[in-house]
Amino acid sequence: MPAPPLVVVDRLTKRFGDTTAVDGISFAVAPGEIFGFLGPNGAGKTTTIKILTGLLRPTSGRAAVGGYDITSHAVEAKRLFGYVPDEPALYPKLTANEFLNFVGDIYEMDKDRKQARIRELLALFELSADAGALLESYSHGMRQKVALCAALLHEPKIYFLDEPTVGLDPKSARLLKDIVRAVTRAGGAVMMSTHIMEIAESLCDRVAIIDHGQIAAIGSVPELRELRGRDTLEEVFLHLTGGFEDRQIAEIFREPARA
Repeated sequence: MPAPPLVVVDRLTKRFGDTTAVDGISFAVAPGEIFGFLGPNGAGKTTTIKILTGLLRPTSGRAAVGGYDITSHAVEAKRLFGYVPDEPALYPKLTANEFLNFVGDIYEMDKDRKQARIRELLALFELSADAGALLESYSHGMRQKVALCAALLHEPKIYFLDEPTVGLDPKSARLLKDIVRAVTRAGGAVMMSTHIMEIAESLCDRVAIIDHGQIAAIGSVPELRELRGRDTLEEVFLHLTGGFEDRQIAEIFREPARA
């Protein structure tokens, strides 16, 4: 009998006034799965992830993490996941060491384990030499690495990653891919939004494409390519979300008529 899903979204809806950002979507993420969440800007990706992480309350529907409803059992659910937002929210007047100690204390980590884990993660992301510097002095890529360290610190089984490779150098982006694969091999689950089709195509077990708040398609990359009759995930994405066709591009950039 298969293990129950670690993330469940059931008819989830979020409205902001007259605007429906998320419109009755449903999906689940299983243990051992890397689940890609793709969509144009404003499609509802970040809103969905913010609901799943307890930063927004849904208008209707249900979202559960690790078996806990994120609205009614928020504390229990939040203990089970790590979250990397699209823009890292760090305390600029803390050092990386201070910030990670603060995060570890929030999760009530054992002191010795916390210190060992901080050292491991700072070394892994090549931040050890800068661990005593204020975070306000860090580059965007370095702040992104600290956010990743914070998400990994308490060794959760579930991760929500919102555009996690933005600002990372190629070596760090490859390291993140290896970490994500290791998490799922150990039975964890990862839900990741990205605009980089190559990452989704090479890394994700399944992909959901969201557009105007609704799921336009969901399945493995080979399934989506076959169902839509397209050669690449990028072509599937553009077909489903109204991307320009070749003829439209040719019309926009047509050669000026000669006099």
